[in-house]
Amino acid sequence: QVQLVESGGGLVQPGGSLRLSCAASGFTFSDYAMSWYRQPPGKERELVARITNFGSSTNYADGVKGRFTISRDNAKNTVYLQMNSLKPEDTAVYYCHAKRLYAAYWGQGTQVTVSS
Repeated sequence: QVQLVESGGGLVQPGGSLRLSCAASGFTFSDYAMSWYRQPPGKERELVARITNFGSSTNYADGVKGRFTISRDNAKNTVYLQMNSLKPEDTAVYYCHAKRLYAAYWGQGTQVTVSS
C-alpha cells in the first residue's frame, strides 16, 4: 500500500531552520516527481517546491526562493525540504506529494510553527 510519511516538523523561532523528510513506500519512487505543499491556517494549500524524478530540476514558490531547498535520495525513497531563515508566515501544515501521469499521492502532513 502506498504511504508517504512526513517528519521533522515542530516549533522553531524566527530565523531558525528545520529539515522535513518524507519517506515513501508502496510505489516506484524514482518514477515520480515529488513536491512539498503547505497549508497555512485559514488558507488554501499552496505549492512550496518541486523536484523531478531524478532530481535534475527543481522549482520553488517565490516566497521561499533562496531559503528552502528540496532534494531527494532515490536509494532511500525519501524527499527532503531544508528550510532556513524561517519566518512566522512559513507557519503551516506541510504535505509531501508524489505525482506521475495518471497517479498522485499525498502524505498526512506535518505541522511547522515559526514563533518566538
